[in-house]
Amino acid sequence: MSQYFDVGDETVWNPSNGAARLFLRHVRLYEEELGVPSGFGPMENDECAIDPAVFGTFVDALLDLHDRTRHGIIDALSEGFVATVLVLAERAGVEVRRPVVTDELEGLRDVQVPLLDAGDREVWLGKRVGVLRRQMPR
Repeated sequence: MSQYFDVGDETVWNPSNGAARLFLRHVRLYEEELGVPSGFGPMENDECAIDPAVFGTFVDALLDLHDRTRHGIIDALSEGFVATVLVLAERAGVEVRRPVVTDELEGLRDVQVPLLDAGDREVWLGKRVGVLRRQMPR
């Protein structure tokens, strides 16, 4: 069995039930953490509609949080989700704001000493997106 994530009439992802369920739980967690809606509707009849305009705002907020965090444990817990969201944003035609890579401390939250290198984090996330892009069936 599988689930369908759709933008209009186009399916942007067709994961297994378990992957869909876990992903949507992460979506709801991040909606609460960020204080913004995600654009993902309820899963009904094995289909979940995505509102691309609302999703775009969610992606921006998620990337802003990710950009302002420099903590190994938080990175380990979140980067798979962030990479999955970036692939879906690409497929949904959502323009993704690329982060400004900086190692400045101003504006950061949840930092770990020594401070993780922002450029390394961006490279790793880009590689993860590339892998998931190939592994996420439509």
